[in-house]
Amino acid sequence: MVAAGALTCAQTAPAAGQGVTSPAAHPPGAIQIVVMPPETTIGDLASVPGASLGVMSTGIGSVPPLQTYLDVSQGNRIDDALYDQPLPRLRRAFLRVPRWSQVVRRADAAPADIVPGLLGSTLLDAGIRPEPVPAAGVAAIMVADRSGEIGRVVGGPVGVGVFSAGAGTVRKQARAVPAGGLMIAFAEPSPGRKVVPIGIVGTGFQRRSLTSDSTRTDGYVLSTDIAPTILRRLGLPIPDEMDGEPIRSDGAADPAAVSDLVDRMTAIPDRREPILVACILAWLLVGFAINRVVFGLRRAAMAWLGLCSAYMPLMLLVGAWLEPGAVAEGLLVGLGAAVLAALTVRFARGWRGLAIACAITVIAYAVDVIAGSGLTRLSLLGPNPIFGARFYGIGNELEALFAVMVPVGVAAGLSAYSGWGRGVSRRAAIAAFLVAGAAGAIVFGAGRFGADVGAAIVLPLGAVVAAITVPSDFVRLTPIYGATRSKSSWRRVAVAVVIAPLIALVLVALIDMVSGGNSHLTRSIIDAGGATSLSEVVERRLRLSAHDFAQ
Repeated sequence: MVAAGALTCAQTAPAAGQGVTSPAAHPPGAIQIVVMPPETTIGDLASVPGASLGVMSTGIGSVPPLQTYLDVSQGNRIDDALYDQPLPRLRRAFLRVPRWSQVVRRADAAPADIVPGLLGSTLLDAGIRPEPVPAAGVAAIMVADRSGEIGRVVGGPVGVGVFSAGAGTVRKQARAVPAGGLMIAFAEPSPGRKVVPIGIVGTGFQRRSLTSDSTRTDGYVLSTDIAPTILRRLGLPIPDEMDGEPIRSDGAADPAAVSDLVDRMTAIPDRREPILVACILAWLLVGFAINRVVFGLRRAAMAWLGLCSAYMPLMLLVGAWLEPGAVAEGLLVGLGAAVLAALTVRFARGWRGLAIACAITVIAYAVDVIAGSGLTRLSLLGPNPIFGARFYGIGNELEALFAVMVPVGVAAGLSAYSGWGRGVSRRAAIAAFLVAGAAGAIVFGAGRFGADVGAAIVLPLGAVVAAITVPSDFVRLTPIYGATRSKSSWRRVAVAVVIAPLIALVLVALIDMVSGGNSHLTRSIIDAGGATSLSEVVERRLRLSAHDFAQ
């Protein structure tokens, strides 16, 4: 069966209801992709008959519209900071994309498998002809082939037609989508806008919520998911260079829920730093004020200060559940953590309080990622999906916190247990550290759960170091810092520090492949396709780390 599509985009789309350039006639099974005016809302798409709804990430960070269209064409994307040259300016793209050689050189120099025009070439190789209308403007680049040509004649009917339309025209076109066909409509990207509304009409997309394995979030998909969606619907293989995943529908369409999701994701980067810094400063001021003024409460004040930090991530999770305003969330985190810390100091003194605080916080996040409730991704220390790079898992900030809280919490629990006069053998202490580190690595590292590869490295590493440094007379809590060690002992420590993360990564990879978790580890390393691609992954990570450090 010859499948055809209409892939429609315009740099300046007309207002809803006004006259627009109509797509070419399409045969049964056609796919239409429509770019609507930039002011299009979720409500506008909700009025389209049979449309499944969501929002689409336009890129990693703030990218120009042209980059979004290129990402659609290649089914893959990277952080804009990893390109070694700016994107050339293009005002139109019809029949052939101007300055295409610059676009290709820029992609070739990037540390990733970026192939501009991959969607168009895949369609042409299958005998499906993409053909945008002249009014599509620069958005026609989405269906350019790898040589930069658009609409090269290969015989047969038009496979992809590119046009722009307002909400009124999209509503009319939606009623004419043939059986087996699709209409993919999204608002035109604009500079600085990280997500845009998207709707899909067709078989399997009747009034539901859009999602994909790229985001695992109801109502949220990526620009790189469009190409795999088209190829999957046409029955064509998805090239290995495409990193996106086919879009699917799941659950009932809820415009209000999608709008709330966008509002929350947009609020996270604006609130994260001010709220966290304000809370930490307030706790420091109160703690040191008590320490200086009330002599008898000095130790309690310092313990309270530490427990506030331990309870902070827990209150951030509560904030993601309640989704309050900025001021209310700041008060919730600041006062909530302070009250919990005060109660813990009062009723669970000493090491017990620290063990309880660490356990409650870490277990709360573990339950959330295992259950898949989504609160972690919407917390202020979550992966920050609005940025466009991470959509699930615990994120780097929580990873760093848990790398400390897990071994410290275990050590505090063991110390409290020993303080009650009950013996703890060195073997039992070592086992406690190792079990806690392994459990954390599996929960927060496996793709089915948290999908944070870093957690699979730092948690086992911390557990091994803690286990190795447990003193031989742990029952009497002999301080370990004054202890001397032989060269062979330190050599064992060094070997364990290197081997432990590798074992954890292998374990997480096996769990991921068996469970079908499709984590970052599996997709970026195991599926890298050889040493060259693997080296690109390493280079990409190092360059991003250097860029973030410079900022």
